Amino acid sequence: MGFMPEDLHFYFDPVCPFAWMTGQWVRQVQDQRDYSVDWRFISLRQLNAHIDYATHFPPEYEAGHTAGLRLLRVCASVRRDHGRELMNPLYQAVGRRIFDEHTGTYLVEGHDVRGTEEFLRPVLTELGLPEHHIAALDDTSLDAEIHAETDEALALTGRDVGTPIIHVEPPTGVAFFGPVISRLPDDADALELWDHVVGLARFPGFAELKRSLREKPQLKSFGVDVDAAGKKNDWSGRSRRTKY
Repeated sequence: MGFMPEDLHFYFDPVCPFAWMTGQWVRQVQDQRDYSVDWRFISLRQLNAHIDYATHFPPEYEAGHTAGLRLLRVCASVRRDHGRELMNPLYQAVGRRIFDEHTGTYLVEGHDVRGTEEFLRPVLTELGLPEHHIAALDDTSLDAEIHAETDEALALTGRDVGTPIIHVEPPTGVAFFGPVISRLPDDADALELWDHVVGLARFPGFAELKRSLREKPQLKSFGVDVDAAGKKNDWSGRSRRTKY
């Protein structure tokens, strides 16, 4: 199966662990199929702007989603100045620090460290990007661009979803939320999974395949070793909302 560029649009929020896992899988597929991927924005903070976090989410979610929005502002600033090709390495540099190199809480005195200058500065240094992008963390003028891309993603799937959203063969191809995966397949299984997911999504009558029982993601930040499977939990009230 071969697509023509742009083959995929991948909408991510940098603080979402399942978007990170799915993104790593998509990179496996991309390397083997030579797909072109445009990494785009979807903000969990904007998506849930109408929700009262205090009564509907676990206590750390508001700070985490806000940190995600702050990091997306930086992504928007970098994309504006340096081009879309920087989105993949920037997302990878941020994601490695969040999910592969960190353990324990991200909260310090009620603030999420992922949305801070201290977190961002070494990312910019690694990629050789100028430090003036640090100011984008607080630049709310970038929120309209992020909001427009969030709405673009939700227009493809409906609003009762999270991250990531994948659009295959845009602008007319199929789009879907997920798939939500908790561990990475090997390269051969990655292609098999991809073909099954896209094949299912392409059936015009397909709407949803879901289970709320899921493993903890196979990530250091969740305390799960790369050779182990995370403990299964029912995420119906933990991954997104505690109240509906």
